[in-house]
Amino acid sequence: MFYNAKNHRVTIDGDTTDFISFGKGKKNLVIIPGVGDGLKTAKGLAIPFAFMYRLFAKDFTVYVMSRKNNVPENYNTRQMAFDMHKVLRSVRVEKTSVVGVSMGGMIAQYLAIDFPEFVERLVLTVTLSRPNDVVKERCHAWIKSAELKDYEAIMKDSALYSYSDQYLRKNKLMLNIISKIGAPKNFDRFITFSKACTTHNAYEELEKITCPTLVIGGKQDKIVTYGASEEIVSKIPNAKLKTYQEYGHALYEEAKDFNNVVYEFCCGE
Repeated sequence: MFYNAKNHRVTIDGDTTDFISFGKGKKNLVIIPGVGDGLKTAKGLAIPFAFMYRLFAKDFTVYVMSRKNNVPENYNTRQMAFDMHKVLRSVRVEKTSVVGVSMGGMIAQYLAIDFPEFVERLVLTVTLSRPNDVVKERCHAWIKSAELKDYEAIMKDSALYSYSDQYLRKNKLMLNIISKIGAPKNFDRFITFSKACTTHNAYEELEKITCPTLVIGGKQDKIVTYGASEEIVSKIPNAKLKTYQEYGHALYEEAKDFNNVVYEFCCGE
């Protein structure tokens, strides 16, 4: 099978969680995606993710984690971390590096705070530790569109505020097509996740994170801001900051060296 890519679904406490795995390495690596998981989970995406992150397949067994499928209305990022830890322990992941992207980085913060023996290395990408006016404005716009079931508006707004102008010009047709397909039948999960982004606040507890930490931020970030990355680095002992001057919130897609940067850090280099 392609990079040993597999789709999984586990049931814990009567609820299901979808995740994928690939690679055959002795080290573990957990990737936590952003708020888009509220629109589409990792279900059925094992091969695309394995190809996207194939650099890691030799040295790591990689897990791309969705949140559980049925979520309570006020489900917050700390609860998400607790449930994700429970799922990973159920499949015998005892220690791991964790890469959190955007909202995934918020969840990753609590994994490192509440389960320090579990997280060996931490990569926090285009994320924040406490709410700011910029993220509130974007999330409220997405919530309003989701309440109207306007999937196209969510996707177009997300693209406009995430990608560089050059990327938007080059991929305009593709982005227009993507914005019209894949809408979920129910937007409640996405609304819950968007609200959780506006209430996440781990700032005062970041000092509890003791594992090696790399924070990756984009100077042009119009969703969480670059200042949010600087805040995190100022609070986590010995954290390192990697800055992309020309990219914004979607730097993990646009920066050609992103996977290499993460790979080298998680390998301890």
